[in-house]
Amino acid sequence: MSQPVQPPNQPQQPFGGQPVDGNPYAGQPGQPAPGAPTGNPYGQQTPGAPTGNPYGQQAPGAPTGNPFAGQQPGQGAPFGGGAPFAPAPPARNNVLLGVLVALGAAVVAGILYGVIAGSIEREVGYAAVGVGFLVGFASSKIGGSNPAVIGAAAVFSIGAVYLGQLVGISMVLADLAQIPFSEVIGDHFGTVTEAWSQEADFMTYLFLALGAIAAVGGAKKAG
Repeated sequence: MSQPVQPPNQPQQPFGGQPVDGNPYAGQPGQPAPGAPTGNPYGQQTPGAPTGNPYGQQAPGAPTGNPFAGQQPGQGAPFGGGAPFAPAPPARNNVLLGVLVALGAAVVAGILYGVIAGSIEREVGYAAVGVGFLVGFASSKIGGSNPAVIGAAAVFSIGAVYLGQLVGISMVLADLAQIPFSEVIGDHFGTVTEAWSQEADFMTYLFLALGAIAAVGGAKKAG
């Protein structure tokens, strides 16, 4: 008995059972073939594929049309990294405090000036200039460039140089009389001022003026 001959070039199924019964998209039951249209334009799209929605599932860093989108709360401005305008520092205009600083600096600088003058038994012009500059600079640094502060610094600088001259004379008298310095200042202060009047000359008053001029210069330097 002979068997029927198979027709040549019988259709094979090289792609996992496709096609079946003339349906090129038929695969396994219930599953569409890979890449086949499903009727849903947004179904099973690969990440990053266009979806038709310009704002849906954008990759990090992708342009969104909003230049400020994606910034964390509290993040700085895009052009400055912080607040666009920093607050200005408060103005130094405390006149009373500046005057008090000038007074305190004058007392301290005057005593130091007197100790130097008494130690070498002579006055030094540079020291008088330094006293005035210190007083003017310190007062203006705190009180600003107010004319009242500058004027007070100049007056107190004259007083500081004068105080230094009295301290220097007291140290010399204490050394000559072989008595304590405190006794000269406390019990013989009138003698000290009288000695200053007798010894005062052009250089003595020049040093007073240098202190005032230097105070104005120091105040302007600080301002």
